[in-house]
Amino acid sequence: MPDAITVPGAGTTTASPVEGFAFTVEATSGRARTGRLDTPHGPVHTPQFMPVGTLGTIKALTTREVKAQGAEMILANAYHLYLRPGDAMVRDLGGLHAFMRWDGPILTDSGGFQVFSLEGLRTVKEEGVHFRSHLDGSKHFLRPEDVIAIERNLGADVIMQFDHVVPGQAEHAMAREAMERSLRWLDRCRAAFTASAPPHGRPQALFPIVQGGIHADLRRASCAGIVERGPWAGIAIGGLSVGEAKPDMHAMLEACDGALPRDVPRYLMGVGFPEDLLEGVARGVDLFDCVAPTRMGRNGTVFTPDGKVHVKRGDFRLDRRPLVEGCRCPACTDYDRAYLRHLHVSEELLGLRLLSLHNVSFLLDLMRDARAALRAGSFDAWRRDWLARYHSRPSTS
Repeated sequence: MPDAITVPGAGTTTASPVEGFAFTVEATSGRARTGRLDTPHGPVHTPQFMPVGTLGTIKALTTREVKAQGAEMILANAYHLYLRPGDAMVRDLGGLHAFMRWDGPILTDSGGFQVFSLEGLRTVKEEGVHFRSHLDGSKHFLRPEDVIAIERNLGADVIMQFDHVVPGQAEHAMAREAMERSLRWLDRCRAAFTASAPPHGRPQALFPIVQGGIHADLRRASCAGIVERGPWAGIAIGGLSVGEAKPDMHAMLEACDGALPRDVPRYLMGVGFPEDLLEGVARGVDLFDCVAPTRMGRNGTVFTPDGKVHVKRGDFRLDRRPLVEGCRCPACTDYDRAYLRHLHVSEELLGLRLLSLHNVSFLLDLMRDARAALRAGSFDAWRRDWLARYHSRPSTS
């Protein structure tokens, strides 16, 4: 029997506080839902995985290749583009869309996580963050207002607030300090956003970020602070997938689910393994991003319905089958396991390109299948069966 479906307001569009944006929920099953986020550069069908182009490029792949596999929205990083080539240069070249030759929606992360990663190279204060560039050691100081100016210059459709990220296992006091500072920085980001105009003439939407570590009371307090400052075109959940256990991540998503409005899209930052996407969708998440698909592909590990597999394994040496039967990516339609193994062990660039594209395609197809299962009313059963198969064999990554 199909899962019980509830579709409160299904097919109705929630007006966004930002011109050019709207969110439509088309079908739901429990907390999970499928819908459409409209942006100035076109629609994004949710749930959706966003490939990451940190420096304005999805590693080793062209925008045309990624779009051909079904990508609708991609991500870039304000911190990295500020350092190189410089956000003013990107602005003068017409913004990220023109710079990257990507005509679909783009989201820019503010760099909060990247600054968090600069252990020993940064100092966080109320006014902003002092840090040394990971490229050349040069000194920089970024305030929330500066980050908004950078993201305005880059011109993405969705831009993120500057937030304070702490390790996944941070104690309550540290997580609370970062959460409360993130709310104060949100006020400053919004003031700077409201006082400025998009230099490329297209509307942009500012998303706040929920923080609070692995402490449910802090997550709920962060959600409450964000909601009372609303309305928003969308809300992100940050500070997860930074070292905490998977059950803790799931518990934090459940804490947020009951505290966030249902009529705006939710974006889970930095999460992109297949099982995590499905667990996130089941807990009300609409958008995901992660560098894992391309990073793993460059290192020879691929996603399959039977788990992660490393192409260097010996039984691939004479295997003429595709990586995944029925996969529509070029690695699977045009080549076989033996050849892909050869490319990897020979360190040929074509190998890392094909494996990266396969992993991106795999996640895009997974989200497409999740949307179909939600529309069909079979999401819960489909998810259980999919995860049971995925975990049925030991990983060889």
